[in-house]
Amino acid sequence: MALQGFGTTQFQLVLLRRMADFNPGLVEEAVRRLDCTRAELREANRRWQAMIHAPRFPRGAGRFALVLGPPESSRPLRIGDLACTARQWLLPLWPDLRFEVLLGPGSAGVGPVLNEWLVRAGDSPPPGLRTLADLTPWSCVVSDVAGAFPPAVPREGSAPTRWRLDFTAPGPAGAPRALTADFTWGLLQEVRPADGS
Repeated sequence: MALQGFGTTQFQLVLLRRMADFNPGLVEEAVRRLDCTRAELREANRRWQAMIHAPRFPRGAGRFALVLGPPESSRPLRIGDLACTARQWLLPLWPDLRFEVLLGPGSAGVGPVLNEWLVRAGDSPPPGLRTLADLTPWSCVVSDVAGAFPPAVPREGSAPTRWRLDFTAPGPAGAPRALTADFTWGLLQEVRPADGS
Protein backbone atom coordinates (compact mmCIF):
# COMPACT_ATOMS: atom_id res chain seq x y z
CA MET A 1 0.00 0.00 0.00
CA ALA A 2 1.35 3.42 -0.93
CA LEU A 3 1.95 6.01 1.77
CA GLN A 4 -1.06 8.32 2.09
CA GLY A 5 -0.52 11.50 0.09
CA PHE A 6 2.92 10.45 -1.10
CA GLY A 7 3.23 8.16 -4.10
CA THR A 8 4.83 7.91 -7.52
CA THR A 9 4.16 11.54 -8.51
CA GLN A 10 5.70 12.91 -5.33
CA PHE A 11 8.68 10.56 -5.62
CA GLN A 12 9.32 11.81 -9.16
CA LEU A 13 9.27 15.35 -7.79
CA VAL A 14 11.96 14.33 -5.29
CA LEU A 15 14.15 13.09 -8.14
CA LEU A 16 13.51 16.27 -10.10
CA ARG A 17 14.48 18.46 -7.15
CA ARG A 18 18.03 17.09 -7.29
CA MET A 19 18.21 17.65 -11.05
CA ALA A 20 17.17 21.32 -10.87
CA ASP A 21 20.73 22.44 -10.08
CA PHE A 22 21.80 21.33 -13.56
CA ASN A 23 18.73 21.73 -15.77
CA PRO A 24 16.06 23.98 -14.25
CA GLY A 25 14.27 24.34 -17.59
CA LEU A 26 13.86 20.59 -18.07
CA VAL A 27 12.73 20.26 -14.48
CA GLU A 28 10.11 23.01 -14.88
CA GLU A 29 8.75 21.28 -17.98
CA ALA A 30 8.61 17.91 -16.18
CA VAL A 31 6.86 19.46 -13.16
CA ARG A 32 4.20 20.84 -15.53
CA ARG A 33 3.81 17.41 -17.18
CA LEU A 34 3.10 16.01 -13.73
CA ASP A 35 0.43 18.75 -13.33
CA CYS A 36 2.28 20.03 -10.28
CA THR A 37 3.81 23.30 -9.12
CA ARG A 38 7.23 24.34 -7.85
CA ALA A 39 5.72 24.61 -4.39
CA GLU A 40 4.59 20.99 -4.62
CA LEU A 41 8.09 20.00 -5.75
CA ARG A 42 9.60 21.68 -2.68
CA GLU A 43 6.98 20.15 -0.39
CA ALA A 44 7.54 16.65 -1.80
CA ASN A 45 11.26 16.97 -1.20
CA ARG A 46 10.70 18.30 2.33
CA ARG A 47 8.36 15.40 3.16
CA TRP A 48 10.74 12.81 1.69
CA GLN A 49 13.66 14.13 3.73
CA ALA A 50 11.53 14.11 6.88
CA MET A 51 10.30 10.57 6.19
CA ILE A 52 13.69 9.01 5.50
CA HIS A 53 15.05 10.49 8.73
CA ALA A 54 12.07 9.40 10.82
CA PRO A 55 12.86 6.46 13.13
CA ARG A 56 9.76 4.46 12.13
CA PHE A 57 10.04 4.91 8.37
CA PRO A 58 11.18 1.63 6.76
CA ARG A 59 14.81 1.26 5.80
CA GLY A 60 16.21 -0.34 2.67
CA ALA A 61 13.89 -1.53 -0.06
CA GLY A 62 10.86 -1.25 2.20
CA ARG A 63 10.74 2.54 1.92
CA PHE A 64 10.49 2.38 -1.88
CA ALA A 65 7.78 -0.29 -1.83
CA LEU A 66 5.80 1.81 0.65
CA VAL A 67 5.92 4.83 -1.67
CA LEU A 68 5.94 3.21 -5.13
CA GLY A 69 4.12 -0.06 -4.49
CA PRO A 70 5.46 -3.50 -5.41
CA PRO A 71 8.43 -3.44 -7.80
CA GLU A 72 7.79 -4.13 -11.47
CA SER A 73 10.65 -6.62 -11.37
CA SER A 74 13.06 -8.16 -8.90
CA ARG A 75 16.03 -10.24 -10.02
CA PRO A 76 19.28 -11.60 -8.65
CA LEU A 77 22.39 -9.79 -9.82
CA ARG A 78 25.96 -10.85 -9.13
CA ILE A 79 28.57 -8.10 -8.78
CA GLY A 80 31.96 -9.68 -8.27
CA ASP A 81 31.56 -11.95 -5.26
CA LEU A 82 28.39 -10.22 -4.05
CA ALA A 83 25.01 -11.83 -4.64
CA CYS A 84 22.76 -8.78 -4.97
CA THR A 85 19.12 -8.15 -5.82
CA ALA A 86 17.97 -5.49 -8.31
CA ARG A 87 14.42 -4.21 -7.86
CA GLN A 88 12.93 -1.89 -10.46
CA TRP A 89 9.94 0.44 -10.69
CA LEU A 90 8.41 2.23 -13.68
CA LEU A 91 8.20 6.01 -13.34
CA PRO A 92 5.89 7.65 -15.92
CA LEU A 93 8.21 10.63 -16.56
CA TRP A 94 10.84 8.27 -17.97
CA PRO A 95 9.01 5.35 -19.65
CA ASP A 96 12.20 3.94 -21.25
CA LEU A 97 13.96 3.84 -17.89
CA ARG A 98 13.38 2.17 -14.53
CA PHE A 99 14.16 3.34 -11.03
CA GLU A 100 16.44 0.63 -9.71
CA VAL A 101 17.33 -0.15 -6.12
CA LEU A 102 20.35 -2.43 -5.81
CA LEU A 103 20.32 -4.45 -2.59
CA GLY A 104 23.35 -6.17 -1.15
CA PRO A 105 23.31 -9.58 0.50
CA GLY A 106 21.66 -9.82 3.90
CA SER A 107 19.12 -11.66 5.99
CA ALA A 108 16.37 -13.42 4.04
CA GLY A 109 18.41 -12.76 0.90
CA VAL A 110 17.83 -9.00 0.97
CA GLY A 111 20.35 -6.61 2.47
CA PRO A 112 21.19 -2.93 2.55
CA VAL A 113 20.66 -0.52 -0.34
CA LEU A 114 23.91 -0.24 -2.30
CA ASN A 115 22.62 2.03 -5.05
CA GLU A 116 19.44 3.75 -6.21
CA TRP A 117 19.20 5.31 -9.65
CA LEU A 118 17.55 5.36 -13.07
CA VAL A 119 18.65 2.63 -15.48
CA ARG A 120 17.71 1.65 -19.02
CA ALA A 121 14.64 -0.64 -19.15
CA GLY A 122 15.44 -4.14 -20.34
CA ASP A 123 13.26 -3.82 -23.46
CA SER A 124 14.47 -0.30 -24.35
CA PRO A 125 17.47 -0.08 -26.70
CA PRO A 126 20.13 2.44 -25.70
CA PRO A 127 20.30 5.64 -27.75
CA GLY A 128 22.85 5.90 -30.55
CA LEU A 129 25.70 7.71 -28.84
CA ARG A 130 28.61 8.37 -31.23
CA THR A 131 29.83 11.92 -30.61
CA LEU A 132 29.67 14.70 -28.05
CA ALA A 133 26.65 16.15 -29.89
CA ASP A 134 24.60 13.04 -29.03
CA LEU A 135 25.09 13.55 -25.30
CA THR A 136 22.18 15.85 -24.52
CA PRO A 137 20.73 16.26 -21.01
CA TRP A 138 18.34 13.50 -19.94
CA SER A 139 19.03 11.50 -23.12
CA CYS A 140 20.85 8.59 -21.47
CA VAL A 141 21.94 6.89 -18.26
CA VAL A 142 25.32 5.92 -16.85
CA SER A 143 25.44 2.50 -18.54
CA ASP A 144 24.53 4.01 -21.93
CA VAL A 145 27.55 6.33 -21.85
CA ALA A 146 29.88 3.73 -20.38
CA GLY A 147 28.86 1.26 -23.09
CA ALA A 148 29.19 3.74 -25.94
CA PHE A 149 32.58 5.18 -24.96
CA PRO A 150 34.75 2.53 -23.31
CA PRO A 151 36.77 2.58 -21.22
CA ALA A 152 34.76 5.12 -19.23
CA VAL A 153 36.11 5.67 -15.73
CA PRO A 154 33.57 6.19 -12.91
CA ARG A 155 34.22 8.93 -10.36
CA GLU A 156 32.48 10.05 -7.23
CA GLY A 157 29.93 12.79 -7.77
CA SER A 158 29.43 15.97 -5.76
CA ALA A 159 26.53 14.49 -3.72
CA PRO A 160 25.19 11.02 -2.83
CA THR A 161 22.71 11.05 -5.73
CA ARG A 162 25.34 12.13 -8.28
CA TRP A 163 27.87 10.21 -10.37
CA ARG A 164 30.56 11.15 -12.86
CA LEU A 165 32.16 9.37 -15.78
CA ASP A 166 35.42 10.34 -17.47
CA PHE A 167 35.63 9.21 -21.08
CA THR A 168 36.78 10.21 -24.56
CA ALA A 169 34.40 10.97 -27.43
CA PRO A 170 34.65 12.69 -30.82
CA GLY A 171 34.00 16.44 -30.61
CA PRO A 172 32.38 18.70 -33.24
CA ALA A 173 35.36 18.43 -35.61
CA GLY A 174 35.69 14.68 -35.06
CA ALA A 175 38.84 14.92 -32.93
CA PRO A 176 38.78 12.91 -29.68
CA ARG A 177 38.04 14.98 -26.58
CA ALA A 178 38.51 14.08 -22.91
CA LEU A 179 35.15 14.63 -21.23
CA THR A 180 33.39 14.33 -17.90
CA ALA A 181 29.68 13.52 -17.73
CA ASP A 182 27.63 14.43 -14.66
CA PHE A 183 24.61 12.32 -13.72
CA THR A 184 21.91 12.82 -11.10
CA TRP A 185 20.00 9.70 -10.06
CA GLY A 186 21.82 8.00 -12.97
CA LEU A 187 20.39 10.36 -15.63
CA LEU A 188 22.76 12.48 -17.73
CA GLN A 189 22.70 16.15 -16.73
CA GLU A 190 25.70 17.70 -18.51
CA VAL A 191 28.95 16.93 -20.32
CA ARG A 192 32.01 19.17 -20.00
CA PRO A 193 35.72 19.05 -20.78
CA ALA A 194 37.51 16.74 -18.36
CA ASP A 195 39.32 18.42 -15.48
CA GLY A 196 42.62 19.82 -16.63
CA SER A 197 41.88 19.47 -20.36
